[in-house]
Amino acid sequence: MSGILLHLITAALYAGLALWLWRCRWQGAALARPIPVIHPMERLGLLTALLFHAVTLREGIFPNGVMHFGFATALSAMLWLAIALYWVESFYLRIDGLPLLGLPAAAACALLPALVPEEHVIANAANPAFRLHFLMAMLAYSLFTIAALHALLMMALEKHLHRGKLSPFLASLPPLMTMERLLFRLIHVAFVLLTFTLLSGAFFSEEMFGKPLTMSHKTVFALVSWITFAALLVGRHLRGWRGKLALRWTLTGFGFLLLAYVGSYFVLDVLLHRSA
Repeated sequence: MSGILLHLITAALYAGLALWLWRCRWQGAALARPIPVIHPMERLGLLTALLFHAVTLREGIFPNGVMHFGFATALSAMLWLAIALYWVESFYLRIDGLPLLGLPAAAACALLPALVPEEHVIANAANPAFRLHFLMAMLAYSLFTIAALHALLMMALEKHLHRGKLSPFLASLPPLMTMERLLFRLIHVAFVLLTFTLLSGAFFSEEMFGKPLTMSHKTVFALVSWITFAALLVGRHLRGWRGKLALRWTLTGFGFLLLAYVGSYFVLDVLLHRSA
């Protein structure tokens, strides 16, 4: 099966599932016919999309045994991990609003590597320290992606609650307090992973990359993101930050994180057409 066909199938699976959920769950009188949060066949459909997506990532990142990674792959991998984590967490938690934002984004990002071929060859991909660093980084970014999507849903819910009018989709979401507790659980775990990512990059920089740690734009934005989330957690624990203030800090920290990694690859791949 050709690479472009795999990308198209993956995007179609995500988009088709998003359309199905929208028509069956989040429109009109569907709320009058209560059904499980996610049906077993819907779980199977999402798992199928994730498996196809995993194959496209495997072929895109490791063609001929060499590791390639850039702007398009970074976004695609982040969304794959975010949706995979949602799939696992949906067995235990009610987070049924996330697919409305996550599935269309995953469909778009699954197509992106086919449109923007990767040219960055990672020479030290066999290094165990680098593999651990890379895994922690991708897990942290994916959890922060879920947190950002969650924050957007909370902002929409809060806005419509103040207006006194909820759409069927927003009415199906958990209470704001429940969503806020889940948001900060996600941020706590992601923050720990981001901390280990930065520490591993600092301590093993010469071993992993063949040079001491330098204050590049990527490092600076990653540190600014870490400081933003650290301030948010301190404010939460010491001053009880919540509501719009907490959501704005969450989205700001996520924005810096995108600038640090996806943004730097975008500049190199798309604007400058050169490797890191």
